[in-house]
Amino acid sequence: MRLLGGVLSGLFGLGLIASVGAQASNPIRAIPAAVSPTPVLEDVKPPIGWIDFCPTHADDCEGPVLPPKKITLNAATWGELVRVNQQVNSDIEQVEDITLYGVSEKWTYPDAGKGDCEDIALLKRRILMREGMPRQALLMTVVRDETGAGHAILTVVTDRGDFVLDSKTSRVMGWEATGYGFIKRQSQEHPNQWVKLGEPAPSGLIVAGH
Repeated sequence: MRLLGGVLSGLFGLGLIASVGAQASNPIRAIPAAVSPTPVLEDVKPPIGWIDFCPTHADDCEGPVLPPKKITLNAATWGELVRVNQQVNSDIEQVEDITLYGVSEKWTYPDAGKGDCEDIALLKRRILMREGMPRQALLMTVVRDETGAGHAILTVVTDRGDFVLDSKTSRVMGWEATGYGFIKRQSQEHPNQWVKLGEPAPSGLIVAGH
């Protein structure tokens, strides 16, 4: 997969951002119940996919170390998360890297309207950052899915806990409700620093979707 540079390339990227923004007048559903934060453990190496795209996408990988920040979850920000998740999932055709690029793993933006899980998560992150949400609260995350396979999602750190934007579902839900095994994610301080994650508590299956 190929990450875009400073801007989304072509009319596709512009059209996608416009279509998300055009939905701002739609009714916004009530914000979810609070969920727990994801347990953060020790520092770990970034995924190879992230390492490989950074040399040509400095804007996504470089920058100052910043203090952690949470998004204030209210009707407006919750509605924005839901809209972006649904719109990107709807607009991007999910195709595996081996089919698109002939390699098993390549992180990028889906600038041709096709991509897999990490491409979709990266695009959601880019759109939300352009709409004013802080980098420190929008974290690329690697998990094991329901089949045990590797999967990438976007974790959103809020004042009501950690929520997940996922290419597999239009629902935005608390991280514990996904059923995934959480492996690692970007730290809140810097995109090139990654941290190991703990697992949900056995009783913590709180769905925070809509």
